[in-house]
This record gives sequence, C-alpha cells and structure tokens, in this order.
Amino acid sequence: MNAAGMEESDVTIVGAGPSGAITAQVLAKAGMSVVCLEQGEYPDYTSIKFEEPGFELRKDMGFGFNPNRRKMASDYPINVDDSDINPLMWNGVGGGSVIYAGAWNRFQPSNFKVKTLDGVGADWPLNYDDLAPFYERVELQMAVSGVGGDPAYPHFDPPLPPLPLGAIERRLFGAHKRLGWHIWPGTNAIATVRHAGLQPCVRRGACSAPACFDGAKASVDRTHWPTNIRLGVKLVQRARVIRIETDSRGLATGVTYVDRDTGKTHTQKSKIVVICANGIGTPRILLNSATSRCPTGLANSSDLVGRNLMLHPFTTVTGLFDEVMDSWQGTAAQRAYSLEFAETDAARGFMRGAKLMLMPTGSPLGTINAHPWGTETEWGQEFHKTVYKRFGRSAIWDIIAEDLPFEHNRVTIDPELKDADGIPAPKVSYRYDDGMYKLQKFMQEQAKTSMREAGAYETIAAPPLRETGWHILGTARMGDDPETSVVDGYGRSHDVPNLFVIDGSVMPTSAAVNPTATVAALALRNAEAIVADRRDQKF
Repeated sequence: MNAAGMEESDVTIVGAGPSGAITAQVLAKAGMSVVCLEQGEYPDYTSIKFEEPGFELRKDMGFGFNPNRRKMASDYPINVDDSDINPLMWNGVGGGSVIYAGAWNRFQPSNFKVKTLDGVGADWPLNYDDLAPFYERVELQMAVSGVGGDPAYPHFDPPLPPLPLGAIERRLFGAHKRLGWHIWPGTNAIATVRHAGLQPCVRRGACSAPACFDGAKASVDRTHWPTNIRLGVKLVQRARVIRIETDSRGLATGVTYVDRDTGKTHTQKSKIVVICANGIGTPRILLNSATSRCPTGLANSSDLVGRNLMLHPFTTVTGLFDEVMDSWQGTAAQRAYSLEFAETDAARGFMRGAKLMLMPTGSPLGTINAHPWGTETEWGQEFHKTVYKRFGRSAIWDIIAEDLPFEHNRVTIDPELKDADGIPAPKVSYRYDDGMYKLQKFMQEQAKTSMREAGAYETIAAPPLRETGWHILGTARMGDDPETSVVDGYGRSHDVPNLFVIDGSVMPTSAAVNPTATVAALALRNAEAIVADRRDQKF
C-alpha cells in the first residue's frame, strides 16, 4: 500500500475531464487498475435553481468561466499579466465539458497537414482518416445531435437527430443560399432524445453554457464517470497534483499530490502515468516536476513544454432585426455554422481562416454583457430600451479564428505566485500577431454581409474579446521527431516512455473549430494504443 492507502495501480490519470474520463474507461474495460486524481469534485447542479428569479445573476458563482474570478477551492491562480486572452476552465469532475456550450465539430482533413499545405504551423503525425473511426465512436458516447452529410467533411453523420431549426437559423440559411456560402445545421453534444443517461434538451436558452441543469448536455461527469466507477476506477477528488515522480532510469513511478481535505501529501505509485490536465495544467505539472536529471522540466528535452500555446481568439458580429424571433429560446450551443472561410486564401493577406458559429443572444442578461456586444451595458435611462431592442431580436456570429502556434506564446511557472497549497502557479504569455488581427477584421466583414443579407438592420462588431480563452491547446505538441515535439502520435513522451499526455495540449495546430471532438477522439485512440502495447510497455 502507498501513503494514500491505495495499492500501486497499473495507471494513474491526472484530471477527470473528457480526455481523462475516456482514457479511464478504455483502460478499466481492458482490466487495468486505474486511479484518477482530480483537484476538484463533482459539480453541484442543485446549487443554482432555474426557477429562481435570481438564476441569471447567481449562476456564475459556481459555474463561471474564469478561475481567477471564480476562486473556488479547486481553482489555482494564473498570472495573465502578459496575455491578451484570459484562459477559461472549470476544475472538477467533468472538466471543461461542464461549462462548454456543447458545440461539436470534427477537424477538417487540411487541419492535419497545415505545414505541408501552407508552410506554417506543424503537420500532425496522423491524418483525418486515422481519426475518423474514433470520431464516430466517441460521438455516440457524447450524444452528438445534428444533420449528416456536411460537404465540408469526407463523412460526418451525427448519431442523434438534430435540434429543430428556429426563425433565425432559417433566415441565415436563406441568406447563405443567396450568397452561395457554406452553412450547416449545428452539431452539438446535446441529447435530442433519451440517450446514455441524458435527457432531451428542453431548449431553455437561458443556460448560456455554464452547466446544464436538465441533464441534456453531454458532460463526462454524466456520460462516463458513472460507468467508470462501476468498472472499478478509483476517483480521488480534491487531490492537487504537485509533481510526477521518476526513478534513476528516468521512468515515471507515480504522482505526488496534496489531499485538499487534510493537507497531507501522498504519492500514488503506478506503472504508467497519464496527464489529462488541459493546456495549462499539463505543462504546469511537467515543469514543476523538474529534477537534477531534467532541470528544465519533465519530458522537456525539446524545450517545447509550455510553448506553442493556442487560445482560439474569439470576436463577434451581432445582427439586430425588426422582427421578434425565437433567438432567446433553444439550445445555447451552435444553432448553425459556416466553414466557408476556414481554409487559406493567400489573396486575403493572412494564413488559415475561421468558423462562423451562429449563437443566440439568449436571456435578458445576454443582451447587456460584454460578449457579444463589445462592452457591458450600463444601468440608466436607456437600459430598458436597450434590452427591448436586443431581446429576441438579435443573433450572433461567433468567429473562431484558427490560432497558429508560436513558441513565444507559452505557459511557464511564475517565480512568485503559488496556489493555496503552496504549489508554484502558471504564468500565461500570449499575444496576437498581425495575421490574427487581419483574419478577424476580414471575418467580421463577412459576418456583417451574412447578417445584412438575412435582414439585419444593424450589425455590431465587437473588438477582440479577452474573456474567451475556452480552448487551451498546443503546449505539449505531438510529433515524430523528439527534437521538435514533446510526445509521439499516441501521446507517449519521447523522454519518459511510460508517461503519456492525452489532452488538447498535444495538438500541433488548432483548426478553426471547437476542439472537444478531436480531444475526445484522440483520447479514445491513444488509450486503446496503451492497451494494445501494454505487454511491451517499459516500467
């Protein structure tokens, strides 16, 4: 038995979000003993009531996006003084899937070979066809609803029927047909029928992403962890990881963590360690695991741990319409999307592109927030007029810009800042480049054209938005060459053969779409590779 009272496990997983949950399930089904360490706990969906008048004002208390503002016991501070974007996350069982909107898009084939096609970024050590069967399987697990046959993909057939189209979607479909532009009904990890323990979405609209209190959105605390527990996975909550332990051979031997209930330190010994702590938490752990053998951090002989951070800069264009539509009702995820401008066109003066994601402005408070209007509406004489003008009469094109990897955009360890347990905290350094500004300006013009064609009498373009760092990617890049990557194509560390990274940090490029589909598909693929190779695994 180790200090925590648990025997050595076959595998220790750090993080109980989508990648950790999927990995744990695959390994447990294969008969491996699995311990998962999670710094938070299960979300309490009963803490905020839909039926209470103050719901909109109170919902961010436990399910807000920004950990620096939320300051729950499970959160750790992040120095963002040198960043143009605030990283957003939820620390607990379910991870980011608890607060994501559920928008679900696969990467397109070109996203896996950006370097070859456009001479920027890096190529992946796998391609679309390698990942396609894993996309299909994980979409069933995650209750993905939508319409199949999108011509932007070789094949994509969501397993659940789509949510109904509303008035605003029909307007935009007509506009894009006239413009000759791509548009497709939204695909979302939101159940439209009873499926895998989830309930059909009742289309409240006021949820605005942070947590689904009706149990329709596919967060892995609901879709995976009940099964994982039945399979015998030991989920240790309130366990803040300090470092990965290694032996004289340079192999991982376990994970040392603080029990946040008692303040005591324990080491969970295991034969394999898998880090699933997101694009900030993963490099934080690896860099904090430095030893005399690895003075710049564990698995960091390439000096790339923490580098190439991608945060998917968001901007928006909102259209205002004369008619009252149902834009306040329905799912808070993507109603439709357009990949018309997702690929590189050199004539535009920048590389790669962006997705247009149709979102509702939602509930009354959704009409006055900084997102998508650019600034928060001030209380005063014009307040009610503003709400009346916008509520039910507006819709958003969220613009998700493909973020290229740059080594200077990175996560490091802050020399002074520490979390509540005394563990050194991360610092994020991230700046826009000129190409991103050009891309966003171009996309705003296209979004305005779309909204005007749909009948909007006014369009409002927001400046680059700081509170938009939901997608945290790239800080432990995968690749075939140990000199230019941290892990191989299956997430195995080049330096430490029994240490794996399975989360969005391994992505060489970010694409122009929400990354959860690809995070989940990679987790399924790479976990199955661990099972297939376990007889030859060094430990």
